[in-house]
Amino acid sequence: MDAESFKKEFLPYHRKLYSVAFRLLEDAADAEDVVQEAYLKLWDKRDGLALICNPEAFCVALVKNMCFDLLRSGKYTLSKQTVELDNVQDVQSADHLETKEDVREVKRIISRLPLQQQQVVTLHDVKGCSYEEIERVTGLKAVNIRVLLSRARKKIREEFNKWSNYESRRN
Repeated sequence: MDAESFKKEFLPYHRKLYSVAFRLLEDAADAEDVVQEAYLKLWDKRDGLALICNPEAFCVALVKNMCFDLLRSGKYTLSKQTVELDNVQDVQSADHLETKEDVREVKRIISRLPLQQQQVVTLHDVKGCSYEEIERVTGLKAVNIRVLLSRARKKIREEFNKWSNYESRRN
């Protein structure tokens, strides 16, 4: 495959690949790096790409797997995997200020969970990863993921209710 046909075939997927990477990594620079590395891998294997029936699906799977590898690696720290719930838009009404405070408290509660529970909650409930994708990232079995997720949600609910009841008594 020559450079011109490679560009015509694979460059139109750039936006979609970037979106997938950004959704999983939640970092623009890291997402762009992963997409660029994916294009390099595709270029290195360009002679075998003609055998692929669905190039778009192949590219998406490649980028997802590269993101999972990055998330699994020691390079990607816990700070990159924590829930970024602070990105709530500033709105001036009291309801929205209360919501922002609630979000901050949930984030604090999640940060105090055990590491595996933090990771599973972040991947499943925030990033929308499936159990199979979480299995690939964490190396855990689906049963363990469900248990960790259940325990994490229960703890978040209990701690939030305690905090919420305390806050309402203070006011």
